[in-house]
Amino acid sequence: MTDKVLFVDDDMNILASFRRRLGRRFEIATVPGGEQGLEVLEKDGPIAVVISDQRMPGMDGIQFLGEVKKRAPDTVRIMLTGNTDLTTAIKAVNEGSIFRFFTKPCPPEVMASAIEAGLKQYNLIRAERDLLEQTLAGSIKVLIDVLSLIHPEAFQKTWLLRDWVRRVAGRLDLAKVWELDIAAMLSPIGLITIAPEIHARVRDGAELSGIDREIYERAPEAARNLISNIPRMKNLSEMIYYQDKGFDGSGFPDDWVAGKDIPLGGRLLKVLIDLAALGDSPDRATFAELETRAQLYDPEILQVVRDCFLGENAPKDDAATQEVVKVTAARLKAGARLVSNIETEDGWLVLAAGNEISQAQIERLLNLRKHRKLKEPLHVIQPRAPSGETAKARS
Repeated sequence: MTDKVLFVDDDMNILASFRRRLGRRFEIATVPGGEQGLEVLEKDGPIAVVISDQRMPGMDGIQFLGEVKKRAPDTVRIMLTGNTDLTTAIKAVNEGSIFRFFTKPCPPEVMASAIEAGLKQYNLIRAERDLLEQTLAGSIKVLIDVLSLIHPEAFQKTWLLRDWVRRVAGRLDLAKVWELDIAAMLSPIGLITIAPEIHARVRDGAELSGIDREIYERAPEAARNLISNIPRMKNLSEMIYYQDKGFDGSGFPDDWVAGKDIPLGGRLLKVLIDLAALGDSPDRATFAELETRAQLYDPEILQVVRDCFLGENAPKDDAATQEVVKVTAARLKAGARLVSNIETEDGWLVLAAGNEISQAQIERLLNLRKHRKLKEPLHVIQPRAPSGETAKARS
């Protein structure tokens, strides 16, 4: 967390006074205008508290604090103004969602008290968010680790989707990337409610009966019903519910929702899930295939995804840039990434390629080896060892 405080005022005397009187108590930065304030927010952030004058040349305080709200919603915003006009105060509250509103001159002890309260508010927001994101993400990972062992077919593409979501999310202006990350991991969870016989027919490419097809297509609804039991997961469950919905309104669910009314996460999952169905390493031919049914995809998201995989700055695949090694199950390390499936000698899929191996999965594999023979060696990308351990490991 941070305790940085930013003062924005075109009066240099006021800025000097703040630095002199409050600089020993707080980590303070000062700038003479809104444009410079946004630069500080971008380059030196995160900033815990921003205090802005209202009347400034160029960007005024209301406009500036409104931009701060968009770019750094957790930052606590305080307005300091010589204008006591009620309209100004109302606009500041409505457009900038300010935490405090003070008129000039503001005594240093009053401002210090407001900053202290602002820092507490900021740290409270961040602590709650970190607890939610980290605790929930860790719990979901444990859940997926278990389910991927119980139902490996359903979760065959989970880790691939998660990695792709992380790659694409950096190109989109998203406030809650962690929700998309978890949505990718949970996107196939509805498939665990479907009978194994239906999965077998889908895997073998056999035609489904009308009833079985309806059951299979409604898997996102089953997923939403399961996830809705988790507090604060409404947005995430809606992303998953609409993961098979075409941008043109076709597909499941059969409702009026189409185009930009589909949750952004659902539109992104639609592109990535269909992309993954065509292979693990998208190329120009893969995207040409998607273009044949372009009406199903948000064109802006499809372009961003294409740029992420085919653009000049597209990252290389881990398997192409890291060493793939062959190991036995006994030599697996937590954090290793599977490059190929783990299967038994009789063809039973135990874990799908792309999985990031957890300690629980390693223990399950070692127990499984006592009863069924695995196809070994396994092809994996081992987690990077600390530099001090590399020489020891090779000796």
